[in-house]
Amino acid sequence: MKVTVNGNPVTCDAMTVRQLLDLTCPYEFPYERPLLAYVDGRLSELGHQVAEGMTIRSLTITDKAGYETYRRSAVMLLLAAFRRLYGNTVSDTVLHFAVGSGFYFTFGKDVVPDSKFAESLKAEMVKMRDEAIPFEKKTVPTYEARKIFEALHMPDKARLFKTRMTSRVNIYTLDGFEDYYYGYMVPDTSLLWDFDLIPLRDGIALNLPERAVPCTIPEFEMSGKLMDIQLEGEEWAERQGISTVPDLNEKIIYDKASEAILISEAMQEGRIAEIAAKIRDSAGVKFVMIAGPSSSGKTTFSQRLSTQLSACGLIPHYIGTDNYFINRDDMPVGPDGKRDFEGLDAVDVALFNKDMETLLNGGRVELPYFDFVEGKRGYRGDFLELKDGELLVIEGIHSLNEELSTSLPKESKFKIYISALTQLNIDRHNRVPASDGRLLRRIVRDHRTRGACASSTIAMWDSVRAGETKNIFPYQESADAVFNSALPYEIAVLKTYAQPLLLQVEEDDPSYQEAKRLLKFLDYFIAIPSEGVPGNSLLREFIGGGCYHL
Repeated sequence: MKVTVNGNPVTCDAMTVRQLLDLTCPYEFPYERPLLAYVDGRLSELGHQVAEGMTIRSLTITDKAGYETYRRSAVMLLLAAFRRLYGNTVSDTVLHFAVGSGFYFTFGKDVVPDSKFAESLKAEMVKMRDEAIPFEKKTVPTYEARKIFEALHMPDKARLFKTRMTSRVNIYTLDGFEDYYYGYMVPDTSLLWDFDLIPLRDGIALNLPERAVPCTIPEFEMSGKLMDIQLEGEEWAERQGISTVPDLNEKIIYDKASEAILISEAMQEGRIAEIAAKIRDSAGVKFVMIAGPSSSGKTTFSQRLSTQLSACGLIPHYIGTDNYFINRDDMPVGPDGKRDFEGLDAVDVALFNKDMETLLNGGRVELPYFDFVEGKRGYRGDFLELKDGELLVIEGIHSLNEELSTSLPKESKFKIYISALTQLNIDRHNRVPASDGRLLRRIVRDHRTRGACASSTIAMWDSVRAGETKNIFPYQESADAVFNSALPYEIAVLKTYAQPLLLQVEEDDPSYQEAKRLLKFLDYFIAIPSEGVPGNSLLREFIGGGCYHL
C-alpha cells in the first residue's frame, strides 16, 4: 500500500498505524514516541489499520492531543494499579483537579495515603508499565454501558449516560479494570515512560511530564492557597449536591436549575463580601490589586467588589493597568514578530509608580487612558485624589507582580488572585478542566463583543495560556485573597451560546479537532436558558445582558 507519513511517501504491507510509525519514525528518547495520529485529518488511536492512500501524521506528548492522552492514560494506570494492589473497587477513588503538572486524588476513608502507600502504588504502576499491558477499547450501546457501571459500583458513570444522546459508548479495559474516559488512550502502558506519586494532604498527587519539557518529571510545585480554594469549592458543591455533571443534569431535569443558580450566586456574593470586609479591616490599604488568567471575570469581579466596598463605607475608584500601556509603536516585539501587549515591558512602570505614589501621599493626578484604535496613550481630564476612606481598585495582568508597583509600601496594597476553578467533575475519574471553562467563556464573549469566530479564539488560546504561565501564575501565591469565579451551573448556560459557534468550524480548519472535542464535552450537559442568570452575575460578562454593560 502507498501512504503518506508525516509528509513523506511510504510503501507498506497491511499493519496498524502504530506498527507503521514504529518503522518510519525512529526515536532516541521515550518521549519522542508517537501516542496518537491524525489519519486523513481525523484524530485516531494507533490501533487503526492502515489503508491504501492514507495520510498519517504522528502526535507526541508535545502536541496537545498527545499530551492529554498521556495524562488520561496515566490516570487509568493509577486506578488499575490501585485495584490490582488492594483488590477492591475504585468507586471511592476521586480525581479532583490539577495540581502542579499532574492531578490530585483521594482514595476513600479506608486508605491512609502516606509515603508507604505512595511508594507501593507507584511500584505497582511501574510494574504494569513494564508489562506493556494494552488499553483495550470496546463500543457498547449506551443502555448497556449504564448496566455495566451499575454492576461495577460506579453510579456516577451510569447516571452520566442517562442523559447522553449518543447511542453507543466507548469503554476501556486495562488489566481487567473497566472504565469510561473522556478521550483517547495510548496503545499500551509501555508508552507511559515517567510519573511520580507524592503524598499530599488527604490524598496523592500524580506528577507527570510537562508538554513543553517532557524529558523529565518537573519538581512538584503547588499553590497552597489555590488548593484551599479548590477543596473549599468542591466541598461546597458536594454539600449542595452538584459535584458532578450528572448531579447538575438531574437538577435541570427536575426543575431545580433556578435554585442551583440562586444558591451559586449567593455563595459568590458572600465570598466577595468577605474579601471586602477583609480589605476594610486592613489598615493602610489604598490599592486593591486584582489579577487572574484570561476569562476569569476580572472586570465584573472588580465592579462587584467595588459595590461591596461601598457597602462597607469605603469609596472605591476603578482603573485598569492597560491605561498605562506605552504607545504601540514602542511596544516590544515577541518571537512571533507581533507586538507583545502582555509582557511587563508593555507597561510604563515608571509613570504608574509615580502616579500611585502621588495618590498615596495625598496628591492629585490626571489618569491616562489608552486608545486601542490609535495605539496611543492620552489624557482627557480624568483627575483623581484619594481622600480618607477612598481607595483604588486596580485590575491588570501584572497587578500581583511586585515589579509593577515596586515603589508602593507593601501595607498599602491588598492583592487578589481570581480564577475560574470549576467545582464540577464529569464523573469521579474525569475532571472538567478549568481551562476548558475559560475557553468556552472567551469563545462566547469574543463573538459577542468582537464578532470573532470560534476558530480564531481557539487558534490563539495556546498563546494566551503561555502568557498566563509567564506573567500571572508565578505570582498567585503572593495574593492576600483568592477568589474562585467559576459557577457550578455555568457550562450548562454557555452551551446554548458556544455550541452553534463551534459547529461553524469546518473540517479543514486547523481548529476543527479542538472544536469537535469541545462539542463532545458540551454534549454531557443539558442546557439551561440564560433568563434566570442575575444581571450582576460574573457569567453576564461573557453572555451579555448584565447590569455593568460589559
